[in-house]
Amino acid sequence: MTASRISTPTAQPRSAFLFYLTVALIAGAVIALQISIMRIFSVGSWAHFGSMVVSLAMMGFGLTSVVMCAANDWFEKHWQGVANVSLLAFGPLIVAANLIAQQIPFNAIFLISDPVQKWKLFGNFALYLTPFLAGAFFLGAVFLRMKETFGRIYFADLVGAGAGGLLLLGCLYLFRPENLVVVPLALWFAAGIVWFLAQAKHSGSLVALAVLGMLCIAGHFWLPQQLELPKLAVSDYKGVSYARKFPDNQRVYENASPFGYLEVYSSSYLHFAPGLSDNAGFNLPEMPANAYLGMYIDSEGPMGVMRKLNDAESAYFRYLPMDYPYVIKKDPNTFVVQFGGGISTRVALHNSKHVTVAEGNPEILNAFRNDKGLRDFSGDILNDPKLDVIDYDGRLYLANTDQRYDVIDLSLADSAGLSSPGGFAIVEKYAYTREAMRAYMRALADGGVLSVTLWNKEEPPKSVLKLYATMVAAARDVDAKADVSKEFYAVASYLSTATVLYKRGGFSASDIEKLHAHTHAMSFDELAYPGFEFDTKQIADSLKAYRESIFGEDDTTKSAAATGIASGGAKPKPGTEIALAAEPTTAPQADPTARMASADPAAPAVDPTGPVADPTGPGADPTGPDANSPDAAPAPVPATVMGQLAWHSLLHGGGGDLANYVFDTRPLTNNRPYFAAYVKPGDLSRTTDRLELFQDEWGYLLLWATLAIAAIAALVLVAIPVLVGWRTIFSRTPGQLRIIAYFACLGLGYIMVEVALIAKFVLPLGNPTVSASILITGMLVFSGLGSLTSERFMARARTTMPIIFAAIGALLIAYGFLIDPILDAIGRLPYALRLVCCFLLIAPPAFLMGFPMSTAMTWLGRLGKNAMFLWAWGINGSFSVIGAALVPIIATSFGLGTVLQISGIAYLIAAPAFFAIFLPLRTSRKTAAA
Repeated sequence: MTASRISTPTAQPRSAFLFYLTVALIAGAVIALQISIMRIFSVGSWAHFGSMVVSLAMMGFGLTSVVMCAANDWFEKHWQGVANVSLLAFGPLIVAANLIAQQIPFNAIFLISDPVQKWKLFGNFALYLTPFLAGAFFLGAVFLRMKETFGRIYFADLVGAGAGGLLLLGCLYLFRPENLVVVPLALWFAAGIVWFLAQAKHSGSLVALAVLGMLCIAGHFWLPQQLELPKLAVSDYKGVSYARKFPDNQRVYENASPFGYLEVYSSSYLHFAPGLSDNAGFNLPEMPANAYLGMYIDSEGPMGVMRKLNDAESAYFRYLPMDYPYVIKKDPNTFVVQFGGGISTRVALHNSKHVTVAEGNPEILNAFRNDKGLRDFSGDILNDPKLDVIDYDGRLYLANTDQRYDVIDLSLADSAGLSSPGGFAIVEKYAYTREAMRAYMRALADGGVLSVTLWNKEEPPKSVLKLYATMVAAARDVDAKADVSKEFYAVASYLSTATVLYKRGGFSASDIEKLHAHTHAMSFDELAYPGFEFDTKQIADSLKAYRESIFGEDDTTKSAAATGIASGGAKPKPGTEIALAAEPTTAPQADPTARMASADPAAPAVDPTGPVADPTGPGADPTGPDANSPDAAPAPVPATVMGQLAWHSLLHGGGGDLANYVFDTRPLTNNRPYFAAYVKPGDLSRTTDRLELFQDEWGYLLLWATLAIAAIAALVLVAIPVLVGWRTIFSRTPGQLRIIAYFACLGLGYIMVEVALIAKFVLPLGNPTVSASILITGMLVFSGLGSLTSERFMARARTTMPIIFAAIGALLIAYGFLIDPILDAIGRLPYALRLVCCFLLIAPPAFLMGFPMSTAMTWLGRLGKNAMFLWAWGINGSFSVIGAALVPIIATSFGLGTVLQISGIAYLIAAPAFFAIFLPLRTSRKTAAA
């Protein structure tokens, strides 16, 4: 095939329209495929692996540029043939790659212990790379053809990609996750029809397209059924896999939407009682039978759905940690921050005169309101006359309401993300940030109680320590003059849950007496209360023992121990070290079939015939009898001592001792809202030979690995064209280093803004999927408009672009400082208006960010620097992958605002490098001699 067989946009208007429409459809298919793969990984394994695979797959654009740059003349001559073949291959590769990848699912938990898992992960990457390669070759061939009017084709590319993302968002309501690839397939087929209709001789190509389309549909829908192959393989270690293995399991509800793939299962084996005291089994005449359904979102869970208990069964509530605030508050006006499966709401209704509950996931409310089975099982809980429902994020409601509540409850919100060994994804947890806690505390009436329950299943403890630090910091923000040590009461159950109570105005002696009695009856461990005396001699030993259990004894350990001694700890004595488990790690999620109705979904099986602790026995008060006394309480486990140490440090020592802990325990903020990245940057190099101890940090550690791989790959992709074509191409092109810097800065800056704002927009929108869809669509559409507009300034680019770069830099740096209060204000508006405001908030920087790439690429084309044109495109794509990996690393350490500011600086650095684009080609020796 030759270029003469298709009319380019310089010909008739109809041909130009079809040309641009094809590019838009293929770009839409590529972005829809990316989001589809991320959804598949979210449901089948874990979301951050989807992000990693998609990010690495985008290396396909860089690889394509290398190939095309090395054979530039051939591709320019045969551009249409390359485009035709790539287009025809794109659809079949989507189906084949996805189906084969699902037959080699990898298990993240065994990435270190099982070498095969690494090859399976690589196989997934290689397979999902192939359709992106086909799409990249098509777009690359078209870009090469249209290099002199790049702004127009880039506009079609960006707008098409934005529209594709928006289309997929709507299709999330229509298709289950395993069938989402139908969306990019449909866009591919439409693109093929448009493309081949624009060609003079198209009948044969259209027939081939029709045949391939039918094969794709058969390959996705018919072939898996015939061969009994899964279209979406769910990891055995996802919560829903356990439910599906129960002999009597039955899925009683299913719904797909942008808010997640929601499933509800029933089974007699489901015993979900988060934090339930073991004493319930000994003191209750009968445990409630078949009291729970299991609710799963994207295969994570379960979130327990509790049936309405009768009066005889209601004593069961007393043994749940959510009951704590009602020990001291009778018939309160209660606010439940997140409905979830409804357990906290059911406990609140049992103890309160009136309850208000919020839920940011509309599909959960939909299920409980409209599904007859769930309504009957839950006692139609959402229509209870004592209940009011807020159909958006409770954090946003409390931050902007004038109402005051006697009890505010936040129990195990987003429990799936903090409870299972799959919960290593770096996900924003805005419900637990310092700003959120401050809003909860300010929404309390005088003497009101905030109750927060979090999973406490890590050894060494990590998440709970961040929670403690966050709540204390928020309390000091609310009233800097108050004695916060009188306002907190904290308890924990080992490898189960931790509950923190904050009382506005402080706890009375009567309150503490009631709480002591309740904790004693439940056999929980007290961590802090007004007047609690912690033995500071344990500080140095505890900190030293935990560090040595991870990294062994070295100079760092000795330094940390010395710091602990200086701040009040005692010098460790021989034989006094605290013994820790040999391999501290997150407690693995046990098979639910082996559990009784006890602490939580990951609790070990309880032998009902075995010896049990006396529920009326003495508590583990560190101020109690001497350890040698026959009446002494058993020594608390190290995690309990660490919890007590943390509270002592936060309430009485400003957190100084806690800062010497082996893991990062800084408070969560809206700028850094992560229960993740516990490994301190200085310790990263020491984790490589003991990765089995960091299962719950693999998401974070894999980001570093992805960054390293992306950096190496980017350097290789940048270097190969230079080495291959130095004598014929690059030796004649001045300013190569500045051109590399220019397009690297554009790639880094653009993707970092995109990823950071997706995380930021969750603040007002309350849902990451909606946030991503609005942000990606807005960024691409407005950048496309900027690209199109840039053509008007092409002749004045030397004077216009410095102003554009300065404006982009100023805007992004300002956004880094000011965007949080703006988003808080948007969060007070009706939801539809929030969507519009977020969309418009993107417009100024995104529009301007469409200028630099379009302008530079157009001038490279006009100046005849064809090889540089392709090379620059690859550099941009390669450094986009580096930027995507950098964002969570920077955000967890320095905050999302810093990411935006660094992006602004990247655009400012690109400004002086821009002028290298205009340097004339050097005259070759042969030409000079002639």
